[in-house]
Amino acid sequence: MAAHTSIFLKISFPGAEPSLFNAPIRNRRSFFRFSRIFVVSSHTNQKILKPNRKSRFGQPISPYDSDSDAADADGFEDEEEEEDDVLTSDDESLDVRVSGHDRQRQKFQNAAHIRRDGHHHPERGSGAKLGHQRQTPEITQDCREKEARESLAKDRFSHLAEELDLDERWFPLLDYLSTFGFKDSHFIQMYERHMPSLQINKGSAQERLEFLLSVGVKHKDIRKIILRQPQILEYTVENNLKSHVTFLASLGIPDSRIGHIITATPSLFSYSVENSLKPTVTYLLEEVGIEKNDLAKVVLLSPQILVQRIETSWTARYNFLTRELGAPRDSIVKMVRKHPQLLHYSIEDGLLPRIKFLRSIGMHNSEIVKVLTSMTQVFSLSLEENLKPKYLYLVNELGNEVRSLTKYPTYLSLSLDQRIRPRHRFLVSLKRAPKGPFPLSSLVPTDECFCQQWAGTSLDKYLDFRQRLLLKELARKYERR
Repeated sequence: MAAHTSIFLKISFPGAEPSLFNAPIRNRRSFFRFSRIFVVSSHTNQKILKPNRKSRFGQPISPYDSDSDAADADGFEDEEEEEDDVLTSDDESLDVRVSGHDRQRQKFQNAAHIRRDGHHHPERGSGAKLGHQRQTPEITQDCREKEARESLAKDRFSHLAEELDLDERWFPLLDYLSTFGFKDSHFIQMYERHMPSLQINKGSAQERLEFLLSVGVKHKDIRKIILRQPQILEYTVENNLKSHVTFLASLGIPDSRIGHIITATPSLFSYSVENSLKPTVTYLLEEVGIEKNDLAKVVLLSPQILVQRIETSWTARYNFLTRELGAPRDSIVKMVRKHPQLLHYSIEDGLLPRIKFLRSIGMHNSEIVKVLTSMTQVFSLSLEENLKPKYLYLVNELGNEVRSLTKYPTYLSLSLDQRIRPRHRFLVSLKRAPKGPFPLSSLVPTDECFCQQWAGTSLDKYLDFRQRLLLKELARKYERR
């Protein structure tokens, strides 16, 4: 029977291997495993003797050792655990000598750890964990307010979620959009128009809408924009919104008017700048004949021109006006430049009825072309509420012939109640109205110029007269109803 010998082997490492101690000390227990080796029991059986063995650090050691090198580190971990918990790097019972430089580095590492994980609070007990940050009253209040908002949103939108089958994750978005005046009916409209627009992360939606506000879109117009184009909540700032705003600026649109363009045509963002918008502009310049200096003005007057099928629209209206009135190309280009909305109006329901009306009051095609080239807005005026009443007042009250419209086509664009009738009646009341046809030139200048040049009285006197006349006309219309 082989004899057993209990051996305690203690190894002190010389200074020849500084690399071990200069390395960062990550774990106190592992550090001390390298600083000592225990052999609790070894058989003196000759078959397992391992002569000429050396430690992992190069020093010769006793041939009496365990069966494997792993036993020196892992075989006794459980037995050492209780003891290691109370060991420190400066334990005098060990022959390990940690230099002052190593201790200083360890302090810096501990300090860095504290800075990363939170502020150190000396008033806490020794058992408190470093890096644990105490909640301030402000943080606690913020948490309570957030929970309150989430609870209110859940109460408000729960019935809507049941109706539209919405997940509660989208409640924060609905709550945010409510700050722009959205109501439940608007959310239903958005759902029916484009359901994915209600599944956008609140933070992403907020970033996109704040960008629109930063380029001039008014807060009160956000709701109108999203209801018309709910997909706008999905368009990213970097890959979509910015590029389209840059495109508008390249056309010469002032920064102060970009918000107006977006509000009028939010669908702009659904069109590719390179494949759609730029080709449209090229067509306007090269095919229609719009001057580059007039391009910004045309777009401001009718932003929709950028998103319509310009080739089809222009060709159809150009052919119609040429065939119907014999209008030359230059006149038609002038019409588009002054009133680009012409390209949106229906030929059958918009252009043709107004041309027929001008013919019915005795105007020839050449006169109609002259009037429309100078005052293309005629195509936008109501026949029953605007053009016909003005014509009747022209011939019945002012005593003018229809031919006078070719000289003063502006007459058709003036307000009958706010400008034509008050000035005519005011001059009649002052007995300053000339005999014969009433001079249409008196209707063109501003109120101040009219009072100085034609009425010879103060502006206040004229404004007071106009106000009383408007009230009488309003009362007369009310009686007719």
